[in-house]
Amino acid sequence: MPVIDFHNHYYPPAYLDALRSKPTSVKVGVDAEGNPLLHYPGDYNIVVRGHRDIDYREQVLADLGVDKQVVTLTTPGTHVETPALAAELARLVNDAFADVVATRHRFAALATLPLNDPEASARELERAMTKLHLPGAMLFSNVNGVALADRRFWPLYERANDLGAVLYIHPNHPISVEAMTEFWLMPLVGFLMDTTLAAAHLVFAGVPRRFPRIRWVLCHLGGAIPYLAERLDRGFHAFKECREHIDRPPSEYLKEFYYDTVNFDTDALKLAVQFAGAEKVVAGSDYPHQIGSIPSMLSSLEALDVTPAEREAIRSGNAMRLLGISAKV
Repeated sequence: MPVIDFHNHYYPPAYLDALRSKPTSVKVGVDAEGNPLLHYPGDYNIVVRGHRDIDYREQVLADLGVDKQVVTLTTPGTHVETPALAAELARLVNDAFADVVATRHRFAALATLPLNDPEASARELERAMTKLHLPGAMLFSNVNGVALADRRFWPLYERANDLGAVLYIHPNHPISVEAMTEFWLMPLVGFLMDTTLAAAHLVFAGVPRRFPRIRWVLCHLGGAIPYLAERLDRGFHAFKECREHIDRPPSEYLKEFYYDTVNFDTDALKLAVQFAGAEKVVAGSDYPHQIGSIPSMLSSLEALDVTPAEREAIRSGNAMRLLGISAKV
């Protein structure tokens, strides 16, 4: 039974070199083990070998029994730079992703976009999909504090809708992060809430209704969406503002989204399957972040109480259908 890991992250070496050599918003340091440290406002990432060494990464997948990964960039994202540099770095990353996909059968990829310039993002998405043959892009849950539902992003959604793009929402530095500076509360709680907020806001603002050909995917089991969907529906029935842009309860739109399994609690996974259906859940590990784990991804899916056909769909079939890829190595 093949496995496709939908949620994981890769920093192309050319991107890391650009951060070191250009006047960027990201400060690059080195930890005691020689790993690059990417410092940006409110957070930092430790860029371990799996983040940056594609040969090593490929061997890890072979050893652990993962047939394919759908690589994406991760925080800080290019949108923390000036618009011109963001566009330059996004092109560099996407060219590197396309090269990995073309030369190594264990990888697919979703593009990164210069999200602080929506028009440039629309152009880069079109280039990534039509020239580089990537099936879509990863978005961050907010862009320098601006909500994804903001109308300034609608030119991007218009292009994504025309192209039938996959748009994958990954959490980012949450708004009001001051309350989350201790105990790693930003990634442990804030990231999940920011994804939840982004998805709910998009639905209430009518973005999925207006752009029905976009295929939406949410990280980390959708944050709290499966748990809170009933409350969002109550808001739809109680408040006229919540009915202004949509004609169905929000849960009906959210059940059309996909959800990755980067929550390794089987009860939480079961709730997501009950909410959206096994056909809307894709496997994810968050490799190679400190908080990610390929073994935990695999063991949680093995323990999940679903039919063999549903388990196979979650492990690989749904990702294959969504992205138009094969699991063959």
